[in-house]
This record gives sequence, C-alpha cells and structure tokens, in this order.
Amino acid sequence: MKVKEVMMRTAATVSPETNLGAAAEIMWLRNCGILPVIDAQQKVIGVVTDRDICIALGTRKQLPGDVTVGEITSGKLFACALEDDVRAALATMAQAKVRRLPVLTATGKLEGLLSMDDIVIHANWRAGKGTTDISPEDIVRTLKAVYRPDLPQVVKPATAGA
Repeated sequence: MKVKEVMMRTAATVSPETNLGAAAEIMWLRNCGILPVIDAQQKVIGVVTDRDICIALGTRKQLPGDVTVGEITSGKLFACALEDDVRAALATMAQAKVRRLPVLTATGKLEGLLSMDDIVIHANWRAGKGTTDISPEDIVRTLKAVYRPDLPQVVKPATAGA
C-alpha cells in the first residue's frame, strides 16, 4: 500500500512568522495536532505540534502572540513521499519517534499528511478483510518504537583492581 492511498490531503499550514496563538487557533479549528511550516517558496521547512507549543509557552515568560513558530521549530524534518510504501513511512516514524509525517513532492512542497490514525483506519485487522496488508503487528511495532523512552546510557563504574 502506498502513502497516497491513506494520507490526508487537506493539511493546514503556517509560516515561520505565524505566532503561536494563531497556530494554536488553527489547530483548534482544524482539529489537528500538527502544522507543516511553509517558507516563502511554499516548501516545507519543518513542523510545529501542539506539544511544541505547550512546551514553548510553558518554559517562557511570553504570551502566545509574542512567540513565532520559527522560534520554536527545530529544523529537523522527517517526511515521506506519495509513492512511498506505508511500511517505509512506518519505519521513518519509528526511527524519528513521530506519529505524523508531511507528505512531500520531490521539490519539497506539501502534498498532505500521513498519521498513525490514517494507517490504523486502513489496517487489515482480520486476515482477508480490510484494505491493506498492514497488520496490527506492524502498527504496534512502530508505536512501541515511537513511545519507547530514550533512556540515558548507564556507565558502569570501573571495579577496583580492574
């Protein structure tokens, strides 16, 4: 199954100059938790999530209207393409520890969004029934990777006399 068969095509976007209050309002009105950040050339340069907004505002003594999306966007962008296999997108999600990916053209323009919700809705829950060959095990494996905490490495002290 290809990404284009399960993705959402009507994603709302913001620019780096959009303030966090406006971004949060868009999320509220569109019932979404992620907004691709688009530059002047209409290329996706990052994403902002509801979590990003909460953490940014919770750690600053600034009003939402005084902080821009560009100030909090990391610049790390994990994405997929229309023709990618959904399993490849799941692997990207697992590696990046994200539940949503912008779907981009070869030139970096937005085609839509792919979310775990989209994949779950289209998964094959019973053998022979459903619309894809994505299994519950594929989804659970990805979610485990996304949700597994990155624990700090424990350095064992050298033993005496060693």
